[in-house]
Amino acid sequence: MTTQIFQVLAMPKHHQRDKGSPAASQRQLRVGELIRHALAEMLTRGDIHDPTIETHMITVPEVAMSPDLRLATVYVMPLGGRDAKPVIEALERNKKFLRGEIARRINLKFAPEIRFRFDERFDEAERIEKILRTPAVKRDLESGDGEQ
Repeated sequence: MTTQIFQVLAMPKHHQRDKGSPAASQRQLRVGELIRHALAEMLTRGDIHDPTIETHMITVPEVAMSPDLRLATVYVMPLGGRDAKPVIEALERNKKFLRGEIARRINLKFAPEIRFRFDERFDEAERIEKILRTPAVKRDLESGDGEQ
């Protein structure tokens, strides 16, 4: 486990979802990564016995921790981005079990409260990509090359 903690500490800081909040501390990032790994392991092993969760491949790209480490916002994404609402509802139904398992697997002073959110980064990236492929943007980018 110490190697895992070392790897997480060596990682660069992630970009924050809430642009008004200060940058996350190394401790917040480390605890978020440990929780993310624990949740991903539970999902992979099928430890959560819920029909909705068992029938979906779920990715946990990020866990954002509050500064006091008492709240973990878990960003999840079902494969292909489909059925996000039922998957999040199923995770919310199993929140008490998940919190207990996290507390058992990770040595923290307090087990954080967990909330689940749909990860919209992929949708946003796709929207930006579509905008960049429009003829008007292509024209502006091509005409801007010769000006500098």
